[in-house]
Amino acid sequence: MNHTVHAVRRLATVEARLFLRDPLTAFFSLAFPVLLLVVLGCIPALRRTSPDLHGMSTIQLYAPILAVFTLLLLGLNGLPSLLSAYRERGVLRRMSASPVRPGLLFGALVPMYVGIATVSVLLVVLGGLALGVPLPRQPLGFLLAFVLAAAAMMSVGLLIASFVPSAKAGNAVGALAFFPMMFFSGIWLPRDMSPALLDRIGDFTPSGAAVQALQDSWNGNFPHAVGLLTLAAYAVLAGAAAAKLFRWE
Repeated sequence: MNHTVHAVRRLATVEARLFLRDPLTAFFSLAFPVLLLVVLGCIPALRRTSPDLHGMSTIQLYAPILAVFTLLLLGLNGLPSLLSAYRERGVLRRMSASPVRPGLLFGALVPMYVGIATVSVLLVVLGGLALGVPLPRQPLGFLLAFVLAAAAMMSVGLLIASFVPSAKAGNAVGALAFFPMMFFSGIWLPRDMSPALLDRIGDFTPSGAAVQALQDSWNGNFPHAVGLLTLAAYAVLAGAAAAKLFRWE
């Protein structure tokens, strides 16, 4: 058991160093969401509350969207690209013949990515606080929504990684999933401003359900059961499918 924990820690340390050596990925994962929030917050009109937005400001609508951004980026772009590259180079095959089983790589990568996303969310929350966005008023609901959102995004990413044959294919398929997810999360048009039909469709996507659950808890309401169940369903179903379909070589 101790040997396994030690191996996971060493793998996580190595992967974290490799992650930080890619400044572009590190920037978009950690700095970009809070930087975009600050830029939007510098526009006075976006900081004013409006009855059309249920008494919220536009910046308050974007805070949960940007909190989900890093989960989407790491889950749908990071995991598929990295794991498919490792498969293409034979890294996973070589690991399967060593004492460090390939499954330990998941135990290192997924918590590391969730940790990076957690730091990003904390930066967004603190940046929003500096711009007048209140702290989440339902912290337990916020934590539950974030955990389920992370599980859902990482499971979908592992599912994509289970069948893409190369790093280029991983990038392409990840992008095909990433941009529609970003659309339904409200990055281009916040969900409170979009047509009702798009909102209903978005409620059953992991990104839309995640943003709505975080928005509910930010406003002091416990996230709706439908959103939480949607996220849990993606986490369980996509995770189970990834475990069944994943190829090590």
